[in-house]
Amino acid sequence: MSKTRLGYVDFTHVEGFTDYMDITIDCINQLGSQLDVLDVPAGNGLVVDRLNELGHHAIGGDINDARDGFVRVNMEEPFPFDDCTFDVVTCLEGIEHVLDGYRLLSELVRILRPGGTVIISTPNVMNVYSRWYHFLYGYPFQFPPHAMQHVTKERAIDRGHINPMSYLRLRYLLESLGAEVTEIKGDRTKKKHLLPFLLPVFLLGWVMGRKHRCREDGENVHLNKIAKHLSPKPLLLSRSLVLVAKKNKS
Repeated sequence: MSKTRLGYVDFTHVEGFTDYMDITIDCINQLGSQLDVLDVPAGNGLVVDRLNELGHHAIGGDINDARDGFVRVNMEEPFPFDDCTFDVVTCLEGIEHVLDGYRLLSELVRILRPGGTVIISTPNVMNVYSRWYHFLYGYPFQFPPHAMQHVTKERAIDRGHINPMSYLRLRYLLESLGAEVTEIKGDRTKKKHLLPFLLPVFLLGWVMGRKHRCREDGENVHLNKIAKHLSPKPLLLSRSLVLVAKKNKS
């Protein structure tokens, strides 16, 4: 935790490098070299530092701008960057902390250059364990009501996990903003010891739900792309979902 200039203990950040950070950096390296990258929320700057070490031109944006070189970015307000500024924008474990995910995504896409890439990670509420957790407790794993913080205009703080974003919702919103999802990845498997008990149930559900994923209006090609992502390991088993999307060139 870290304190803002208002004196509140308000911001959380990861102390060490995580799997979803490694996945993100690998994706960026595959896109090219010396790319202009914005990481928001940048936290303690682990991703920014690693990208700069690898030769990219990365800057961090965060509402907690205590670190030198960071740009103050509030994810619930317009970003202080011109349109088409960056080759890559990353938002790792951030979108679940804001009230309006669509507004945040629109800013991420706006500041991307045509053909640029946005990489988003968020707790995977569609994995097998989270679905079971939701059935038992009434809310997805990692989104407990007691962790939500009340925020006023006078307190710029971390709201906590208030906005669960599923793969389907993220994909729909990004495509409505002119960015096509090209890949989904996942980090470590959650609750491996429960898989023998849970997987048969959800595999049965997947088979029974096939008719709901098919349409009779000629749009099955697009829906087949979505269906391919609904059953593999990243969506069913990973703790965090890493979604890669490319902004349209036109």
